[in-house]
Amino acid sequence: MANKIANRQVICDTLLELAQEDGSIMVLASDSRGSAAMAPFASAYPEQFVEVGIAEQNIVGISAGLAHSGKKPFVTSPACFLSMRSIEQIKVDVAYSATNVKLVGISGGVSYGALGMSHHSVQDLAVMRAIPGIAVLLPADRHETKKMTEALVAYEGGAYIRIGRNPVEDVYESDDYEFQIGKAVTLRDGKDITLIAAGETVKVAVDAAAALAEAGISARVINMHTIKPLDEEAILKAALETGRIITIEEHSIHGGLGAAVAEVVVQHHPVPMRIVGIPDEPAIAGKTAEVFRHYGISVEHISSLAQELLGQ
Repeated sequence: MANKIANRQVICDTLLELAQEDGSIMVLASDSRGSAAMAPFASAYPEQFVEVGIAEQNIVGISAGLAHSGKKPFVTSPACFLSMRSIEQIKVDVAYSATNVKLVGISGGVSYGALGMSHHSVQDLAVMRAIPGIAVLLPADRHETKKMTEALVAYEGGAYIRIGRNPVEDVYESDDYEFQIGKAVTLRDGKDITLIAAGETVKVAVDAAAALAEAGISARVINMHTIKPLDEEAILKAALETGRIITIEEHSIHGGLGAAVAEVVVQHHPVPMRIVGIPDEPAIAGKTAEVFRHYGISVEHISSLAQELLGQ
């Protein structure tokens, strides 16, 4: 399947469509309407758009106030700044105050690859999932982004959504499927090993499973689009039925998807497991594909790791 439009564009398009019928939808930007692809929304609904400027702490506080006034605010700000500079406001104004704020971290993971550690956001999932009352989600492609945005408009509560910057390849053939926050999607069944991924690494998992099939290995692929609340049932079913798990994420190996899965597995059904992600070091600077290859977030490495776990 060919590259399509970026997920950030899909969020804008979906909110534009929903705002025609729902005047309570608000979009906020921190001098980021361009990088968030929200300029069309700002033009179409100027009274439902707030430009805060480069002030990530303020944007969270303002969004919380809007939520208290009955609005449905979507904050669109670079993930690296939103998840670090404004974490106190997220903890208190959104989570502790139980406000209906959707925090959209744009250009997440290593999307700003060439700019280095200051612009990488590979600790955000760990931070957000440790805060009570914040759902954490990562869409895999344009179809899932549309379904997720629609679900989040209807969802009552705080949420952090991390998306990348560049166009991504399709994982789903269409958006004609049921999407549920907190419910993982099994994209491919398998009996030998399970690959669990989220966000843009889902495509890596799908391609790795196809490569493993050619080697006679049956790999299950689970799209864990919601890191919190986590679909523990899908994880335990995979551990029981396949006996081995590899997690793949565009995040530190500490505190993210792999850690969340491991916490479930080790307490309920321990199985051999490997976590693929960014090690405990400042990630290298480079294009996303280059960073992925460097850290083994690739079909070749996942396939090799799977065979190693299977003793082949």
